[in-house]
Amino acid sequence: MRIISRKALCDFWRGHRAAEPALRAWFHEAKVARWRSFQDIKRHYSSADVLPHHRVVFNIKGNHYRLVVRIHYNTGIVFIRFVGTHAEYDRIDPTTL
Repeated sequence: MRIISRKALCDFWRGHRAAEPALRAWFHEAKVARWRSFQDIKRHYSSADVLPHHRVVFNIKGNHYRLVVRIHYNTGIVFIRFVGTHAEYDRIDPTTL
């Protein structure tokens, strides 16, 4: 998959060092993945949740952090829409990102 943009992850982990290893791992796993549907994601990330408009929520580092992406399955592009703490996630509406 092509991930747009890694910079969002880097910016976040600069302020949340504990998230860095888990976000780096997610990035590298997603980069080599070939997700064609949410079911492909669910096979590897059992805690991932699907949202409307091809959005997916990933629990990062034991659910301490949340990552929301929008996926264009047909082109293989993953757009990072939000990365934050679980508390920050609770204050947003991920379906509108």
